[in-house]
Amino acid sequence: MGGHLDDRKSEMTVMGTCCASDSCHASPPPDPGYRRILWTALALNAGMCLVETAASLVAGSVSLQADALDFLGDAANYAVTLTVLGMAVHWRAGAAMAKGVAMAAFGLWVAGATLWHAVNGGLPRAELMGGIGLLALAVNLTVAVLLYRHRTGDSNRRSVWLCTRNDSIANLAVILAGLGVWLSDTPWPDIAVAAVIAGLGLSSAWQVIRQARDELRERDISFVPAS
Repeated sequence: MGGHLDDRKSEMTVMGTCCASDSCHASPPPDPGYRRILWTALALNAGMCLVETAASLVAGSVSLQADALDFLGDAANYAVTLTVLGMAVHWRAGAAMAKGVAMAAFGLWVAGATLWHAVNGGLPRAELMGGIGLLALAVNLTVAVLLYRHRTGDSNRRSVWLCTRNDSIANLAVILAGLGVWLSDTPWPDIAVAAVIAGLGLSSAWQVIRQARDELRERDISFVPAS
């Protein structure tokens, strides 16, 4: 009986030491294929950020401006994900939490810019909005196809997929906004789409923050101190 209790105590001590050092929560070695996809996505998003920033200034479009900022946020998202690949769960969840906060800040900034353009903005160039929107959609669909099988998992991977999904939706919306501006000869379709992009950013930020928070809580609950 005493030997059995000693063995059990030893087992609990090992468990506590393991969890204290995060080895219980370590992730499997990162998939080299996933890493290559992230590098590809990072390069494409950084390039499209530059293209859309220039186009938004020429076209006078707040929805293109919002989408350009979204591309910049996604490039940073991929860079952070590449940095924490293979790290313990609390590092990945912490990175996801930071990205969720950044996504929320992006959504609030776009909402503010949308209100400003609603009051002070002029008529954007519909043809440029549509053309750049099509190019951005092609880029994001390519990234979405590459990332599709990696869409589930921890909060860090989920944040990557949500950003990519949101981008594709935003690009379709920008194309429709360009058509709406052309048909109505008013800036309101552009303003409406920018508001939708802001809403998508805020909604996804909440999902990522909530999942990251739950992962951090689970890690704290499962922590068993050595005795």
